[in-house]
Amino acid sequence: MHYEYLTGEQVEHFLAHGYVVIKGCFTTEAARQWLQDAWVRFGYDPAAPQTWAEKRIHLSSRSYVDAREFAPNAWLAARDLLGGEDRMALPWLWSDGFIANLGVGDDRPWQPPSAAVPGWHKDGDFFRHFLDSPEQGLLTLVLWTQMRHQGGGTFVAADSVPVVARFLAEHPEGVLPDGFDTARLIGECNEFVEMTGEPGDVVLLHPYMLHATSQNVLGLGRIITNPPIALREPMNFNRPEAADFSPVELAVLRGLGVDRLDFRPAAPREAVVPRRVLAQQARAAAEEQRLAAARGTDPA
Repeated sequence: MHYEYLTGEQVEHFLAHGYVVIKGCFTTEAARQWLQDAWVRFGYDPAAPQTWAEKRIHLSSRSYVDAREFAPNAWLAARDLLGGEDRMALPWLWSDGFIANLGVGDDRPWQPPSAAVPGWHKDGDFFRHFLDSPEQGLLTLVLWTQMRHQGGGTFVAADSVPVVARFLAEHPEGVLPDGFDTARLIGECNEFVEMTGEPGDVVLLHPYMLHATSQNVLGLGRIITNPPIALREPMNFNRPEAADFSPVELAVLRGLGVDRLDFRPAAPREAVVPRRVLAQQARAAAEEQRLAAARGTDPA
């Protein structure tokens, strides 16, 4: 397959370790503008970490931007990993559904990434998972603030793609979001990485990547988003020409130890209403009131 943006070394790193880092996809000033209302919505003063009662907050989405215009290099890299624009469900929208780590685990000594860290999971709380699921073509980490060592950077199990691939292949009937045997899966992994970076960096990860929220013991707010990018059709592991496999598909095949696979789901695809949506709806009214007060307007 021909790659228009990524180098051969970057693609090979993705195949071997499940992720690639694209530096400087947007400016610090652009990040600052997007974060303008975030702290008001959180309900906290960014300069007063001692007042942050909630240690992790996942906001709902209010505003959107097309990644093709806002972060073209991230878009080009994602296009390479997914096999071309014609395979992607467009537009790829990024939102202000910010995920803040305001001190998760700051009441205990920092623990480096390992299988013993709690909270390992596979993303995708909104659909039944199959080996070829199109709902999440890539997992993404968009950094809106600095992500420092011991500052809440996402932990990833960089050798988990083959592990999850085998698990999903064992379950052609599909797996609900809470149906993954995560303890068993993470126990089969040995390569753990702490993600760090600067505002504007984007990490593109294989959708099978197991990851976990890490402790933030620095007293600094870390803010990211995870804008999913979907496929127009399910992944195809049985393409006539081997050169037509996307890196995402090829990583699955390598993980299964086969050149191709005629996969067929044994149950209907199914959407799921995530619990986080209910939590976001519960905080929405309070967010509106805080925003209105900050702007001196009537929330009604």
